[in-house]
Amino acid sequence: MRRLGPIGRVGAAVALALAIPGSALAATPRASLTDIENDVMCVSCREPLALAQSPQAIAERGFISGLIAQGQTKGQIERALVAQYGPAVLAKPPAHGFNLTVYVLPPAVLLGGVVMLAIALPRWRRRSQSNGRDHTAETPPALSAADDRRLQEDLARFDG
Repeated sequence: MRRLGPIGRVGAAVALALAIPGSALAATPRASLTDIENDVMCVSCREPLALAQSPQAIAERGFISGLIAQGQTKGQIERALVAQYGPAVLAKPPAHGFNLTVYVLPPAVLLGGVVMLAIALPRWRRRSQSNGRDHTAETPPALSAADDRRLQEDLARFDG
């Protein structure tokens, strides 16, 4: 063991821990009622099971407690709940099929908005800077002789 060095010793310890089936590393965490209650809904109240107080919620808690007593994991219990009550029992929809849009669409819309702002803001700034210039200092273009004569005639007609 001394010849292996620190990396070899860590590797040997990990291999030994994985080889022993009853080790703490190989054990799966035990499911708890409070952990599962936060992730499932009462199918009659349409509230989180942790908050619901209906007879259906009590029945669901009893069903979950029985599965926990059998030693099932959280994933197994959630699959059993879906089999018993349907997918409406899950607080979060499964991330596949059409339900995937619930997870993909909000970040995509946010990213699209950021990209649009990154493109539009410089244009708006250039436009506002060009509109903010002082145009009074510039001399207006000179009128042609014909336009000047028409302007004088129109002004005389409205003044007189």
